[in-house]
Amino acid sequence: MKDKTKSPDAPSAGRIDFDEVRKVIALLEEKNLSEFGVEVDGFKLRISRFGQVPSPPPEAPPAASAAGPSVGEAAAPFGAPPAEPDRNAHVVTSPMVGTFYRAPDPTASPFVDIGDTVKKGQTLCIIEAMKLMNEIESDIDGTVDEIFVENGKPVEYGQKLFAVIAQV
Repeated sequence: MKDKTKSPDAPSAGRIDFDEVRKVIALLEEKNLSEFGVEVDGFKLRISRFGQVPSPPPEAPPAASAAGPSVGEAAAPFGAPPAEPDRNAHVVTSPMVGTFYRAPDPTASPFVDIGDTVKKGQTLCIIEAMKLMNEIESDIDGTVDEIFVENGKPVEYGQKLFAVIAQV
């Protein structure tokens, strides 16, 4: 009996066909995609053009403590749940679904870093949506207090991007 779920061109599960991988890489470059991933019959492939692909998230997030964040949580790296910004901070949120970029291209310096002073209308980041690069600007003068999203990560509508402390 012939297996109808696999095409004659499909690689066997657990085996890498380097010609197919080369075709995927060429497709990434041709279509200007930053990342590609697929899973077939237990075989997983993820390719990223602009940096390190993060490991999958843990099975279940740790339970929150009733006493508040611990010392380790206060200095959590990207990927960890962000701490709440200062109550006086203005939060800049994503106006769309897309991919968050801190710089105009992978080799450039970020638009802003934590501690930078920003002016109203200054570009904070870019969100790529449907191949369009959308500059996200600060709506106030202030100082960047926190950056909630890691470069190259997907963002949702309304997701926190930056906390900016308003200048008095």
